[in-house]
Amino acid sequence: MELSSEDNNLTEKVLPPIEQESDVELETTVKKYLRGEGADLETLKDKKLKTQLASREKLYGKSAKTAAKIEKWLLPAEAGYLETDGLEKTWRVKQTDIANEVDLLSSRNQYDIVLPDFGPYKLDFTASGRHMIAGGRKGHLALVDMMSMNLIKEIQVKETVRDVAFLHNEQFFAAAQKKYAYIYGRDGTELHCLKERGPVSRLRFLKNHFLLASVNKSGQLHYQDVTYGGMVASIRTGKGRTDVMEVNPYNGVVALGHTGGTVTMWKPTSQAPLVQMQCHPGPVSSVAFHPNGHLMATSGKERKLKIWDLRKFEEVQTIHGFHAKTLSFSQKGLLAAGTGSFVQILGDSSGGSSSHNYSRYMNHSMVKGYQIEKLMFRPYEDVIGIGHSMGWSSILIPGSGEPNFDSWVANPFETSKQRREKEVHLLLDKLPPETIMLDPSKIGAMKPSRRKEKQSREEIEAEKEVAIEAAKSTELKKKTKGRNKPSKRTKKKKEMVENAKRTFPEQGHNNTASKKRRIGEDAAAELPASLKRFARKN
Repeated sequence: MELSSEDNNLTEKVLPPIEQESDVELETTVKKYLRGEGADLETLKDKKLKTQLASREKLYGKSAKTAAKIEKWLLPAEAGYLETDGLEKTWRVKQTDIANEVDLLSSRNQYDIVLPDFGPYKLDFTASGRHMIAGGRKGHLALVDMMSMNLIKEIQVKETVRDVAFLHNEQFFAAAQKKYAYIYGRDGTELHCLKERGPVSRLRFLKNHFLLASVNKSGQLHYQDVTYGGMVASIRTGKGRTDVMEVNPYNGVVALGHTGGTVTMWKPTSQAPLVQMQCHPGPVSSVAFHPNGHLMATSGKERKLKIWDLRKFEEVQTIHGFHAKTLSFSQKGLLAAGTGSFVQILGDSSGGSSSHNYSRYMNHSMVKGYQIEKLMFRPYEDVIGIGHSMGWSSILIPGSGEPNFDSWVANPFETSKQRREKEVHLLLDKLPPETIMLDPSKIGAMKPSRRKEKQSREEIEAEKEVAIEAAKSTELKKKTKGRNKPSKRTKKKKEMVENAKRTFPEQGHNNTASKKRRIGEDAAAELPASLKRFARKN
């Protein structure tokens, strides 16, 4: 029995059930990445435009399909979240309820380290979330491997520690101590003492530029390049002492919160602030940036928390009745606010639309008497670290961390060889300080030409008269030994007036052209009758 060509085509199109399901899933994912409805090519009459749009739509379809395949094969894990039934609320779910439902490895991330003699504690995580540095106010520094929960190194510096920050990897970290800032190695060895900064209150590291930014008690902002140790910039903010400092991960701009309610944004190549925003009527207590760099959260002493859109520098949302001493954004956009012994997690219920609407997602109360000093989400984990007056703690926040990590960007399982190679690549890809700007997309773009608008004749004449009057009214210096004669002073005044007239070449050029035309007409009139036929006619 032989099959016809139509039967062959039908047999080719029939797929196994598993592959059919995968194709349906792929199609739904492709729709998510498509750029809206395509152009209606049937109504177009211009063949050239029709061909261009057809090729562009084909390219958009290919890119959407590629993105869908990447999501399917390279991003297999999905972000978790809390889901309730009926009238239940997510913010009523307690950590004990979550611990009963999660696996054993996740439950290990719920702990409370009690060190009452050295607090309050500041925290910082590496980009991969593998390591954490904890700095106690009374001189205790501890480096911890968060995956195995092993203490790598702890030292006692025997003086006040105000802040801690990792450098480009876990091999180096900086500590802001009583008089100076210090850089330590992984084994606790003191490598550098940064005396030029004075008593530092806050430290932040710009990983793409290898710059260690700090602000001291006098309100001076310093940028130091850690690759060769040189001071890149020292800026006097002129706003007094500040304890609020944060770096925008999108463009590397440093934001400072001041006691007057303003938030200023700085870059190392400018002595003046890029932006100065009046965010609160009273002192600013904390600032945080969304990972995409377009949203900023600020809190003030007047018990208000505000969300700002940095693309328009407009206030998006105000949350009343909550004074936050510390703020932190997670990789998936959750906002944590802490004050006293209470932690509140806010989630964006707008579904990723342009209008953001943050509402209560989770609550957590610490032991009575704990005073929260620092909140920070751990990258690539649904965990938040809490530094407080009695030590540090960790709780589970479902849906806060990015579930899929890129091993070329941040690899929690990297070996020593991979770390060394990555360090070399980071140094080769290091960005200069000039690339720090509000809109980094302008780098490599063409600078628009600025053409001056032509002035009218009346405006030119007015400017000329003003310049001449200014030259005439200029007082000359009194000179001695016969150089102060009236004739010489008059001559000098005339020269100044002539120089003022020369600054208007367009008007002078028109006068010269009309003068030449007038001279040519007079010469043609004086020619004899036999040569007049050779004169130029107008």
